[in-house]
Amino acid sequence: MKHVRVRYAPSPTGQLHIGNARSALFNYVFARHFGGTFIIRIENTDTQRNVEGGEASQLQNLKWLGIEWDESPDKGGPYGPYRQLERLDLYRSYAETLLEKGYAYKDIREGSDAYAIRFKVPKDKTYVFDDLVRGRLSFDSKDVEDWIIMKDNGIPTYNFAVAIDDHLMAITHVLRGEEHITNTPKQMMVYDAFDWEIPMFGHMTIIVNEEKKKLSKRDQNVIQFIAEYQSMGYLPDAMFNFIALLGWSPPDNEEIKTPEEIIAAFEPSRLSKAPAMFDREKLKYVNSRYIKALDPEVLAAKVRPCLVDAGIDIPSDQWVFELTSLFQDRMTHVQEIVSLYKAFFHDDFNINDEEMIFLKDNDSRVLLESFKEALETVSFESDPINTIIKETGKALGIKGKPLYMGIRIATTGEMHGPSLPHALALLGRERVLARLTQTIKTLRGEL
Repeated sequence: MKHVRVRYAPSPTGQLHIGNARSALFNYVFARHFGGTFIIRIENTDTQRNVEGGEASQLQNLKWLGIEWDESPDKGGPYGPYRQLERLDLYRSYAETLLEKGYAYKDIREGSDAYAIRFKVPKDKTYVFDDLVRGRLSFDSKDVEDWIIMKDNGIPTYNFAVAIDDHLMAITHVLRGEEHITNTPKQMMVYDAFDWEIPMFGHMTIIVNEEKKKLSKRDQNVIQFIAEYQSMGYLPDAMFNFIALLGWSPPDNEEIKTPEEIIAAFEPSRLSKAPAMFDREKLKYVNSRYIKALDPEVLAAKVRPCLVDAGIDIPSDQWVFELTSLFQDRMTHVQEIVSLYKAFFHDDFNINDEEMIFLKDNDSRVLLESFKEALETVSFESDPINTIIKETGKALGIKGKPLYMGIRIATTGEMHGPSLPHALALLGRERVLARLTQTIKTLRGEL
C-alpha cells in the first residue's frame, strides 16, 4: 500500500456531533494504523451556515478526544491552504479548464451576465467502485442530471470542491458516512475529466438510536455533542473507545481498549455493514470501567470542581478523596458525584418495611445499642470505625449480614451500598449517632 493520506473535512457550522466525531476518529485510526498522514480541512463555503468559533470548537473537541492531526489550518502543511474559502481561485481555474475541454457549460441566469457552471454528465456510462465497507457499487450516468460545479457567486459546490481538494492534497482513502454514497459518482466524474487517480472510498453505516431510527440532531433522548460529554465528566479515552465501537468490532471481541490498542487492532474489513446503535447504557458502562481504573487522587481532582459548582461545602481535600473513593465503583461519569452525594447525605432518614423486618428478625437492637455506645468515643475515621464494627460483632457473636447489613440499615436506610466504614466516616458522628438513636427507638417501640 502506498503512503496513506486521509482527511476529516468538517464545516464550521457548530459543535462536534457524535457522527462527525466518528468520521474523524476512523480516519485518524486508519492513518495511524497504516503509518499514514491525517489531515483536517475546513469546508467553509456554506457561508450562511458558518458560525463564529465553529472551527475552533471542532478542533478543541477533537483534541480533547485524543485525536491528533498532521496537517490543518492551525498546523499548516505542504498542501495548503486548508480552508476552502482560501482556495477559490483554484476552483475557478479548474472549472474554466472544464469549460475549455467541453466537460462543462455556462448556465446563464436570465436577464443577467452572471452564470453558474454545470458539469456535462457523460451519456451511457456506468461508474463502478469497490467500497471498503460495502463492496462493489455502481451507478448509471443516466440517473444523474447535469450538475452545478460553480455557483454564479464564484463559490464551488460541495462535490466539485471536494474532488479538487482530495486530488490536490493527495488523499488516498476517503472514509465517510453512507449519506455520501450518492455523491461519489459526481466526484468520480471530475476525476475522470482530469484523468486523475480516484481514491479508495469507504462509506460507514448510519448511527441509529435505541428505537433503531437514524440518529437525528433533533433527538432529545440522546446527548449528541462531544462538548456535553466533556462537561458531564466523561473521560476522553472512554469516549474514544465507545465511538470506535460504533460500526467497528475488534478481532478479539474485547471491547474495552485504549486508543493505542484500537489503532493496533483496526482493520477496515471489520467495519460493519449494519447500522451502528448508539447504546447509552453501553456508553455508561465503558466510561465506568475507565473511572474505576483511574487513580483515586486523579479522580478526586476531577470530582472537586463538580462539587464546587454544585455549591457543596468541602471540609478538606481528604474529605473529597474519601467521598471519591466511596463512590468510584458506582460512578458512570464524574458529574454524577453530585447526585450520588445528594442521595447519600440527605436529612430525611427513613427505614422502609423490608429493611425494618430484617432488623427485627435479626434482633438487631442490642447490636445497634452496643455499636452506638462504642462510636461515641472513637475517632470518627474509616479505620477506627471498621475496628469498632468488628469488635462489636465479635463481642456479641454476630457476623456477616446480621452485623454489616444491620448497621448499614440503621445508619443509611439501605441494605446495600458503598464501603460501610467509609460511608459512616463521611456521614459524620452527629448524623450517624442521630440515625442510630432513631432506629433503636423504633425497635423499642418508642417511635
